[in-house]
Amino acid sequence: MRLVHINLLQPGMKLGKRIYSEEGLVLLSEDVELTSRLIGRLKDLGVGYVYIKDAATEDIIVPEMLQEETRRKALVEIKQQFQSMSGLKTKNRIPHFGKALSGVMNAILEDIGSQKEAMIMLMDMNSSDFDLYNHSLNVCVYTLVLGVASGYTRQQLMEIGLGALLHDIGKTQIAPEILHKPSRLSDEEFKIIQQHTTYGHRILKDEPGIPLLSAHCALQHHERIDGSGYPFGLKDKEIHEYAKWIALADSYDAMTTNRVYKQALLPHQAVEVLYTGSGTLYEQRMLERFRDCVAIYPVGLSVTLSTGEVGVVAAIHPRVPQRPLIRVLKDADGQTLSSPYEINLSTALSVMITGVEGLEDTPSSAQSERLES
Repeated sequence: MRLVHINLLQPGMKLGKRIYSEEGLVLLSEDVELTSRLIGRLKDLGVGYVYIKDAATEDIIVPEMLQEETRRKALVEIKQQFQSMSGLKTKNRIPHFGKALSGVMNAILEDIGSQKEAMIMLMDMNSSDFDLYNHSLNVCVYTLVLGVASGYTRQQLMEIGLGALLHDIGKTQIAPEILHKPSRLSDEEFKIIQQHTTYGHRILKDEPGIPLLSAHCALQHHERIDGSGYPFGLKDKEIHEYAKWIALADSYDAMTTNRVYKQALLPHQAVEVLYTGSGTLYEQRMLERFRDCVAIYPVGLSVTLSTGEVGVVAAIHPRVPQRPLIRVLKDADGQTLSSPYEINLSTALSVMITGVEGLEDTPSSAQSERLES
């Protein structure tokens, strides 16, 4: 299986993974043969990359962070609980949901714990658009991987996991026409959106089964260590460590998820943008831990090597995720090889990835625009 940029798709190619809508519904199933019309529709939906079945890479398996059943049940529960909040005023009595979401957390932790060395893999490369439910789940899973890597106890993982899962629950109190506005927010609209942090804290702080630290995650996940965040402009040690981890996962998922008006960045691009905030928005030590946990070149991605050869990422080395195993498909002259071979970049240290198929350039700090996730 390989990951192909939308502009490089050709009629006759077969999908390797399903394409999902923002509601989690299947738009196109695995093995569907693409037509010009379907490719055009995917472009209209803002899909940037899709997985394609390919004879030369048919044995390359794209790993999943969650089992499909765990993901499905989690999204159903998240959607149900978030929708139960919509339209309610935070001063009103809120239905209890701590027990239900604790069950979701246990299932997610079991899936992550079953992996020998859990890493942050893209979860929504094959979805058509950003939505609150998938975003909440993604941020939860990414944050838990960081928590595991940081040596957190089971209790701490439950606290930070619930905080991550519910970090944006305050958005259920924001008018849909503002929350889902497809164009840039006005200053006044952005101020309204910013209130989701305090709304979320009010919803969670007295909720049975939700730790108070989880409520603080909702309140602080947009604070930044230089004091430029909101709602209080807290600095450095004034911000709880949980909220700092969630801030990284939140920004990363926002950048790597498709939107109708903005195609997703690839992981290595998103990490580069995050690093522009090192020491100002995010702690450097946390960025380094985050980088070491992210598979910055997804399995299946076509890349160019410093040798001029072209290949596909075949596997990720868990200890050196920046140096994956590459299956070389074309030689330095651009000729397709009859017998592909593999280069392990974790040992072939003189060989570098110099390009990614479908990208004309890489992001700069100028691209780190105000992004409301």
